[in-house]
Amino acid sequence: MPFAVNFPVPNLLMFEAALEGLVGVLQPEAFMFMCLGVGIGSLVGFLPGIGGPSTLALMLPFVMTMKDPLLVIALLVGLDAVGNTASAFTSILIAVPGSTGSQATILDGHPMAKNGEGARALSASFVASLLGGIFGALVLFASLPVLRPLVLSFSSPEFFILTIWGVSMVGILSGNAPIKGLLAGILGVLISTVGLDAKSGIERYAFNISYFWEGIDLVLIALGIFAIPEVIDLAGRKGSIAKAEEFGRGYLQGIKDVFIHWWLLIRTSIIGVWVGFLPGLGSSVADWFAYAHAVQTEKNRENFGKGDVRGVIASEGSNNAKEGGDYIPTLAFGIPGGTSSALVLTAFIAVGIKPGPDMLTSQLNLTFAVIWTLVIANILATAICMVFAKPIAKICFMPFYAIVPPVVAFVFIGAFAANFHTYDLTALMIFSSLGFFMRRYGWPRAPLVLGMVLGNKMELYLWLSYTRYGFEWLARPTVIVLILLLIASIVYPILAARKRNIETSLSEA
Repeated sequence: MPFAVNFPVPNLLMFEAALEGLVGVLQPEAFMFMCLGVGIGSLVGFLPGIGGPSTLALMLPFVMTMKDPLLVIALLVGLDAVGNTASAFTSILIAVPGSTGSQATILDGHPMAKNGEGARALSASFVASLLGGIFGALVLFASLPVLRPLVLSFSSPEFFILTIWGVSMVGILSGNAPIKGLLAGILGVLISTVGLDAKSGIERYAFNISYFWEGIDLVLIALGIFAIPEVIDLAGRKGSIAKAEEFGRGYLQGIKDVFIHWWLLIRTSIIGVWVGFLPGLGSSVADWFAYAHAVQTEKNRENFGKGDVRGVIASEGSNNAKEGGDYIPTLAFGIPGGTSSALVLTAFIAVGIKPGPDMLTSQLNLTFAVIWTLVIANILATAICMVFAKPIAKICFMPFYAIVPPVVAFVFIGAFAANFHTYDLTALMIFSSLGFFMRRYGWPRAPLVLGMVLGNKMELYLWLSYTRYGFEWLARPTVIVLILLLIASIVYPILAARKRNIETSLSEA
């Protein structure tokens, strides 16, 4: 009997989708938008204070008018993927993190700059970011064969629990205020119910004002909650950040260092992917987890914190690998892992991209477009940073008063473009005030936006579950398992936070 090989059809379909996604993002127009996104993301990265979420919020009014989903993917994913690469400039040269994902880079990067090794630290950070970003994209690709059958086995009850889990995880894991984070997520869900109910046509919280019938535009909430409060904080600092450190020496040595410590890079990249996969953690902790792992596991640890290049590699490899992990729940379940992916998800939905089962079946080529964009964007960002390192380093020291006016102008233009109504500006000011006070008094803002994004889905899945199964859907085995995991994810962080508060009180006493 002759030996026969049966080539599996799903593998053939994935190969075709991968090729189609690559061809799509390499089309001249899509590639141009990717370069634009990489350029904006890099600019935001080495201008501390603006932040990736604020920039994505500014882009929403523009991308929602675009017809081609590939262009939206190329622009937003390109922008989102590279912010942590360029943020190493300010972290290393002036000890000011350009983004939340590069805070741990300061611990060893800035001492290296003061020791005259700024170039070595920068080149090591760029290469580590590049390889970490590619590693995250490869993990996203490798997860597709597992995710396809898993997602296709889920129905509306499971997706309803997942939407609740997504909001609760982001809320509970938002800093040291889990209750505040959870309440902010609930507030976002409540805001999403404003307007006419799509199923019944009943007016909800609209107060007979026609402006509210279509609901409150997420663009206004994103701009108000993130952009304006950051601009206010930016203006309050005044002047320039600091005087520049010497660019230093050892540019080629930094590149070699990454390959010398390749096993450390792989381990910390795995940590970054895992942190990105868990909703609610994100790049603000990925670098710290990776840095702590490096300190605990590496030999000759006495130099950490004094200018050890391994600290830079650990931090920068993890924060870019995080992006690949972040897109796994975003694309497969429509559950964004954090603020940036929530805003990207919003734009995806607006242009007809449907995260969830469709992204793994009928829109599989778009999933691969995201993967290819992650890879290519990281390559482009690294090339830009390495070639123009010295000139870019000087831009880091621009005074804040040169940044604030154009950002404010973009915010108001973007807000008015949401519906071209004067009420848009009123809503912007209301949510800007809310965002300012949330930022000032330690209320997490990401859960509110995420609750707004997932609120409509949550309501739809609940309605479908009851319509199809009555209350019997609560007895489904997968639903029971997800509910138990949901309860554990809520209770454990609250108990842990309470325990820390008690221990702090006892130590102070």
